[in-house]
Amino acid sequence: MPALQIMRTIAYIAPFFSDGAVRFIKAFAEMPDIRLCLISQDAQENLAPEIRSKIAAFWQTGNALETRDIVNAFRGLESQVGKIDRIVGAMEQIQVQLAEARAELGLGGMNVAVAKNFRDKATMKQVFHEGGVPCAKFRRVKSDADAWNFANEIGFPLVLKPLAGAGAQSTFQVKDAESLAEALKVVAPNLHSEAIIEEFIVGDEYSFETVSIKGKAVWHSLTRYYPTPLEVMRNPWIQWCVVLPREIDDAQFDDIRAAGKRALEVLGIETGLTHLEWVRRRDGSVAISEVAARPPGAQIMTLNSLAHDKDFYNAWVRLRAFDEFEPPPERKYAVGAAFLRGQGKGRVKAVHGLDKIHAEVGDLVVDVKIPNIGQSASISYEGEGFILVRHPQTSVVEQALQRIVSHARIELG
Repeated sequence: MPALQIMRTIAYIAPFFSDGAVRFIKAFAEMPDIRLCLISQDAQENLAPEIRSKIAAFWQTGNALETRDIVNAFRGLESQVGKIDRIVGAMEQIQVQLAEARAELGLGGMNVAVAKNFRDKATMKQVFHEGGVPCAKFRRVKSDADAWNFANEIGFPLVLKPLAGAGAQSTFQVKDAESLAEALKVVAPNLHSEAIIEEFIVGDEYSFETVSIKGKAVWHSLTRYYPTPLEVMRNPWIQWCVVLPREIDDAQFDDIRAAGKRALEVLGIETGLTHLEWVRRRDGSVAISEVAARPPGAQIMTLNSLAHDKDFYNAWVRLRAFDEFEPPPERKYAVGAAFLRGQGKGRVKAVHGLDKIHAEVGDLVVDVKIPNIGQSASISYEGEGFILVRHPQTSVVEQALQRIVSHARIELG
């Protein structure tokens, strides 16, 4: 006799229906053993009909980034559908609020203390320092004077960013006194809106994704950035790339596997997917930049799906709903993304170079998002579009991405 199928009712919060949010909503909605309830600031009508038809209940709230609104929305949904088992979300900016809501509602999941370890970058660095995790020197700053004192002690270059930054936004690399003064005007640290300043580590930048269940890491992945996200944000014309090498278990990564495991231990992760960013210094040592307790951006979820022939969106949904994750077998492919970023200002006026890309690497392309003529320029480092490639050899993927960014030109005007 087959085992009885357990049905879980999940409240998923997606403040806005971005492309990434819709991917996760769709994954939840299509699970046969999940009854999905959705909370958002967006109107339900903005979702495709085929997704709306699979949602058990919907609650539109005024501010999906506030704990009180989340709690009220959850209780409103329960009045419609009965007991809800869990409340989850993929957006980094709501992880603390979700933890606070769980505490008030008596639900399991990441607690407030652990969520703050991940969200408050100065607290994170302090936890790293006390736990022996290699990271940059840092200081929590509540005023311009705090930042200047740190700069005088450590010297330049430095990085200044909000305590709760995400996606390299509002993050500034400061190379001298003049650039620090300019960055402080934007970040404006004060008693009510603190920031973190830290040494800028020069080296090659990577990410390290880990699935943990009950505090034990059960799977990991590696991603290499070309160039670093911070450099990309500072130079809007750069068409950057990310590569998932096939060789993720090589001995050259033994040090980051050990450091990453220790970082997650001290931060207190129990069950979830984490996105850790780290740097290989010029002397070969590693330093961990920060960790987020949510799925990665920059198409890394899609790239992992392609690397393993496994749907990682569905895998994350099962992890959050049932604490289950079936690790894929050995990685089959190296994969990579070239992000198409416009030159100039305004809207997309023309897309150049696609014929050359098709002729040279078309047989390696597995997914594309070509910018539409007339679309607005993106404020994200992911740009206006992307091209994804796959091959069993990492070097072939790296060469293909370089050919793509050398030919592709997105003209804005």
